[in-house]
Amino acid sequence: MKDSYIHKGLRKKLIEKLVDRGIRDEKVLFAIDSVPRHLFMDKAFLKFAYVDKAFPIGDNQTISQPFTVGFQTQLLEIKKFDKVLEIGTGSGYQASVLHKMGADVYTIERHKNLYLRSKELLTKLNCKCMFIHGDGYKGLPQFAPFDKIIITCGAPEIPKDLLLQLKIGGRMVVPVGVNSQKMKLVVRNDENNYNISEHGDFSFVPMLKNKS
Repeated sequence: MKDSYIHKGLRKKLIEKLVDRGIRDEKVLFAIDSVPRHLFMDKAFLKFAYVDKAFPIGDNQTISQPFTVGFQTQLLEIKKFDKVLEIGTGSGYQASVLHKMGADVYTIERHKNLYLRSKELLTKLNCKCMFIHGDGYKGLPQFAPFDKIIITCGAPEIPKDLLLQLKIGGRMVVPVGVNSQKMKLVVRNDENNYNISEHGDFSFVPMLKNKS
């Protein structure tokens, strides 16, 4: 499927809505405007690709709504060449946005089908990320530390293993809660101290242990 002028026009309208909702980081807006979200959608929902909502992608997972992608990414304050760990590849849309911003992306997915599908799609799109099928709770200690960590599923608490993989001065964005989540920003101040702040209410699929 191609990226048509119609798709590009719909993305422009989506960007206007995101700006109205408080997404102001120009690099984030440029990335979302550049990534063809319809390529990451289930065929049944293609006509809704640029509606600001989450939609099913299989395996009881969803593609996050564009506002959520923009909000989390904006909190991360991505810089070019940042080493970023993403927990929950899902459709691959968030990873593609991060890659478009110049980040060096490492992304973990516990569902084998989604891992294979997103890896194939992003490879076709020349999105050079490190794809891992595994348990997001464990992170990737062999590649740590990371400048930024983003968790795209609802964690009951901030995963301790991931805190240890965050570089000093690094930022982690994680939705924390069981039924609904508080978006939390974690900044690592030094070896043992972290600053944690809350940034609104969200709803994510749950973060689960072990790969499936």
